Parts: sequence; C-alpha cells; structure tokens
Amino acid sequence: MFYERKMFWVLSGVALTTLVTLWAAGQNGKAAGLDNTACPVPVIMEHQQISPYDVLSPVGRADITMIKQAPRLDTLNGKTIAVVGGSFMASVTHPEIRQLILENYPQAKVLLLGEIGSAGPYPAPGVKRAQKDEFERRLQELHVDAVISGNGGCGLCTPKEEGSCLTAEYLGIPSVMIAAPGFVEQARYVALTAGVPVQRVAVYPGAFSVHTTEELIRNTREILWPQIVEGLTKPIDSAEQKAAAVVEEYTADKVVFSGNLAEVQEFFDGQGWTDGQPIVPPTQAVVEEFFKYTPYGRDDVIGKIPPAYQQVTARHVAVVGAMAGCPPEYMPLLIAFTKAMQNGDFRRTLSSTHAWTPFMWLNGPVARQLGIDAGQGEISVPANKKLGRFIDLAMLNLGGYDVKKNRMGTFGYLSSWAMAEDEEALSRIGWSPYHMLHGFAANDSTITAASSLNWGNNLTPATSNPDKIAELMAWDAVEKEQFALGGGTPFVYRTILVTEYVARDLAKKYKDKTELEQALIALARRPVAERAYANYWANPGSSFEGKDYSLDRHQRKLAREEGAKDTAMPPWLGWTGQSHAETVPVMAAGKTAIVVTGDANRNKVLTVPGGGMATVKIELPDNWDALLGQLGYKPLADYYIRTNKKTVVPQLPSVQERQKTGNTRFSGKNSKRNGSSKSQYNRKGQYSQNGQYSSYNKNNRRG
Repeated sequence: MFYERKMFWVLSGVALTTLVTLWAAGQNGKAAGLDNTACPVPVIMEHQQISPYDVLSPVGRADITMIKQAPRLDTLNGKTIAVVGGSFMASVTHPEIRQLILENYPQAKVLLLGEIGSAGPYPAPGVKRAQKDEFERRLQELHVDAVISGNGGCGLCTPKEEGSCLTAEYLGIPSVMIAAPGFVEQARYVALTAGVPVQRVAVYPGAFSVHTTEELIRNTREILWPQIVEGLTKPIDSAEQKAAAVVEEYTADKVVFSGNLAEVQEFFDGQGWTDGQPIVPPTQAVVEEFFKYTPYGRDDVIGKIPPAYQQVTARHVAVVGAMAGCPPEYMPLLIAFTKAMQNGDFRRTLSSTHAWTPFMWLNGPVARQLGIDAGQGEISVPANKKLGRFIDLAMLNLGGYDVKKNRMGTFGYLSSWAMAEDEEALSRIGWSPYHMLHGFAANDSTITAASSLNWGNNLTPATSNPDKIAELMAWDAVEKEQFALGGGTPFVYRTILVTEYVARDLAKKYKDKTELEQALIALARRPVAERAYANYWANPGSSFEGKDYSLDRHQRKLAREEGAKDTAMPPWLGWTGQSHAETVPVMAAGKTAIVVTGDANRNKVLTVPGGGMATVKIELPDNWDALLGQLGYKPLADYYIRTNKKTVVPQLPSVQERQKTGNTRFSGKNSKRNGSSKSQYNRKGQYSQNGQYSSYNKNNRRG
C-alpha cells in the first residue's frame, strides 16, 4: 500500500508500462540505451521527456470588468480638488499640496479630509460599504473634479487610501495616489483588481515618517507636486493601457504546460505560481485523486478570494494541494482553509508590512484520524508541514497575495504552519476544546485560520500556583502585542498555546478557558505612561515629532480613550516600589484563543500576537470511512469524544483501558475519569501514560 502510493507520487508523470518495459530490457542486456548492469530508474528519471508531466494551473479566473476611465483634466484652474487620506504624515503633506494648488491655480477650490471625508478600502464586488457610499455622495454633491489621496506607506494603508481614488475613477473623476516607492505596485495592483486599468501614482522619495517636517515640505514641493499635476492632466496613453492588460487566463481543466520535472518547476516559477521551493507537478491524474475525498465537484466554486477575487473552484484547491505534496485525503482540510481565507477577520492584516504569517490549528476527530500532530515538535513533522506549505501556496495562487506587489512584509514572512489542539489532554483537564467554545459539537472537525507576528520565545512557568501562572501569562501578553513595544493598537488578537501541565495547574482555579481569559484581561495592564511613550515614539503610522503636540498631552489623550484607571501596580513591576499606578488594559474579551497543545512533558506557554481568527467546519463525503479504510486508516468513530450531562468534554479512557477492552471508541461508558487527578501525574509532574499521545505523534495509517 505505502509503496504503491509513494511510487504514484514520484512517478506520476512516467508511464508505468514504460518502467516495466525498460526494467525487463535491463535484465536482458542493453536495450533502449540502458546499461544492463545498472538499475534503470535513475536513467528513466533523467529521460522524463519520454512521458512528460502534463500539468494544470492553480490560478482561477478573475471576473474583472475594466471600466473606461474618463479623460484627464486640461487644467487644474477653476477645478474643485479633494486632497484626502490621513496616513503617514498626511497632516504635513496634504496642507502643503493645498497651498501649492492655490499658488499655481488661484481659481481652484481645495477640500481637505475634514471637509469631505474618504472612502476607506474599496469594497469587494457585490459588497456595500457605508463609508465608500458616503464619500461617493460627497464627491457628487460638492462637484469634485479631481481626487488626490495618500499617503501609502504600508501594506494596509495603501489599499485604504487607494479606495478614495477608485471611488473617484468609477465616477469619472481623475485621481492620483501618493505612495512611498515600495507601495507603488501595490496601489496599481489594487486598482487593477478593482477594474481600474490605470492608476496614476505620485512617488514620494522614501519613508514618510523618518523625514522631518522641513524634508516633507521640500519633497512635497519639489518631487510630489510635478507628478501630481502630470497625473491629473496628462492623457492616458496606449503604453499605460497595454501595461495594465489582464494576464492570460487558464481554463481549470486545461493542460497549461508539458515538460520534465525541472522544466515544470521553471515554468511555475516563471508564472509566479510557486514560492521558489520545489513542487509536486499537478498532473490530471494526481489532482483527480483528491476528489475521492470530498463532497465537492471539480467545478464547484469555493469562493472569490481577496485580494485578487479569482474564482476558486475545488479543482484549483486540489491543484495547490498537489503542488504542496499533500496526500489526497487532506482535501477536506484544504477546502475548509480555503473557505476561511474569505473571512475578513482573518485575512484583513495579511498584506501588512508588519508581516502577519497565516497558520491553522485543527480540532475534532479528523485531526486525530489523519495523524495531524499536537505534540512535541508539532509544526515541524511532515504531516503538519504539508498543510503549512499548502497555506503558503494557497496565499499565492488562490488569494493572489504576491510578495513585493501586495504582500508587503518589510523583512518578509515566515513559512506558514499547522498544528492540532490536544483534546486528549483537555479531557483529562476538564476544559473544552476551542471549537466547542465557538458553537461546534465535540465531534465536529474544524480548522481555525489565524495569523502571527512572531513564533518562539516561550514562557516557562516554574510554579504550579495558578495565580502566579496567570500573572506570568498576563505579563507575557503585555510584552507581546501586535507591534513591538505596544506602540500600535491597544487591544489585539492573540493565540496562547499552553502545554498540558500548565493547563492542568491553571484548571485548579479556572474551571474553563473563558474564566482564564477574563482573569488575564483583568491582570494584563500596563502603566499609561509606558503605553504613551511607545505609541508616541514608535507609532506604526505617522510621527508626532516636530508637531506642537507633547508626549504629556498624548498621554492624557490615551488615558481618556483607553480607559486608564488607578490600579495596583502589576506584580512584575513591584521593583518600582510603587503600590499603585495609572494603567490601561491590553486585552479585550473575545480576542484571545487559548489552545492546549505541544510537548506534554514540558511546562510551556507561547503567546502569539496576530490577527483575527476564522473557524470553518471540515466537510467529509458520506463514504469517508470506507475510502480511508482502503488506505489503512482506522474509522473516524475511533477518535470520537463523547459528551455527557456532567461534563462538557469528559476524560478519555486510558491506554490500558482501551487495550483491555479492545475498543478505542470513546463512548459514554469509557469516558469516566480514571481515578483522582493526583493519580494521573507522578511526583515530578510528568504524565505517566505517554502512549496516549501516540495517535498524534505519528500517522495512523497501517503499513
């Protein structure tokens, strides 16, 4: 079974009949150019042009109808011009642009942001957004003739400010976007995917926030201003139109290329369909295997995923899964993650310069059945790494996230990863798994898509005191915000990974994860003076330097806006000698996922600040067990967790009980606790039945 499946993947582009023929020839002397003293397989692999890989495209069709843009203006004199946007030192550049317009075109009228507003990010097709609609109404009401928007200096603010330009262009109003050099292509790409073929961009020379007020004014006058005038008045020429032409689209089931392994890799690299790492050629035969394991048909549309809004079918998902090296039986997981990619809470940050890296975790019996790891080294084991690779390739091909074009991480991105929550550990502790806290049944299988700004740097509580552990976790949360030093938004999403022993000790006081989250919210506070210092001098957007606006004034503003209170000094700041301080919270309800996972023989907590989460149910075909049985997997019901009236998630039977009864199904009878909590752990705090983790730590297929 294993040999056949592996050979299928390795030799999927080589006809097996050719292999057999050449092997026989090799046994009988030299034939077909092969030495009869050598194994012919290496030679076959070198001569793959005999039977090339016929590969499919991973990229869906983009349903974009390009608008016909209005002519540019003949002059700015006598025109009403909106100068909008509030990002990256716009408070300096925009008044200066207004002054330049009035100096050079005294009959013009200029409206700034406070007088007309802005559109915000342009909505997806078929989506209404009140801010955009109001800006559109104001443009028409005030008879605006041109829009200048900016400043694009990060991966999130560029699409946000570009939205005002797009709103204008759809009304037949010429526009110019202002952006730093690294965000010019992003501005143009956002326009193109919204149906605006040509977006004029005035390029600012460098990073806005590191320039003094004098430099900003000088660069606005000498560098931005000529580009703005040309952008609004120079006719759009054929060269610009040609550069914006839509790239070739591929029919989902059409062979797009034929070649050997190296040639396929080169072709996919050239198309921008890979991350630079080797792929498995997605031939029709390989891709077809994936459809055995899903209720979806090949042409069923999974969605139109931003930012490219390409029509993604189940076939595209399978192609990307094949490229990533995923086994076909992973298809339900891949479909679920693809659905999660459409969720705004999850995807909203993924273009940012701060480099949110997407990842996923699994809950429910399918994770255990397929052997998705929840133990030591989990994100690095092959089963999990294949899912991580799928995420990277799905971001590129299904979503259209392209590094340097619209995925703008300043230092780049980590590789994505996948893991599972350890529900066996949860059953011993008495806490509910993540998906049950979000309305799913115990034996539903789900994936949760999330994103991270860091990985590693574990906390190791050296105590079994739940109060002290909670204090340490709160301190860790304070230190690990979305932006370094906590200089950005006050309340951020976090995923907190907790190993079993730490969770066991916390459960002595906190009956469930929700109660623990509430405790952390109360504990995780920081002095408002520290918060203000970080937000003033390390603001992820504009700089306050050089303004008539002091740090003390900013501190008073944040104290009002973020709910500062006189509280006991956080315990970790006891060295200050002060018993009280004015503090602000750093956590808010509903923004923290607590996931019990990782090495069960280590006392670890990992706080992962990131973006929002999206949980999607994994859908299985009706004959799932029969299909997986053919591959040597045990039935899904062997991995069920059965609930009863007394407990939300009862403890699973011990390994000994399961071996004694010969039944691994978690029924009501065998879900009782195995003795007292003390008997489950030895004096060193190490769980004595490490065999209970075996279902996670290796693939469950029979060899």
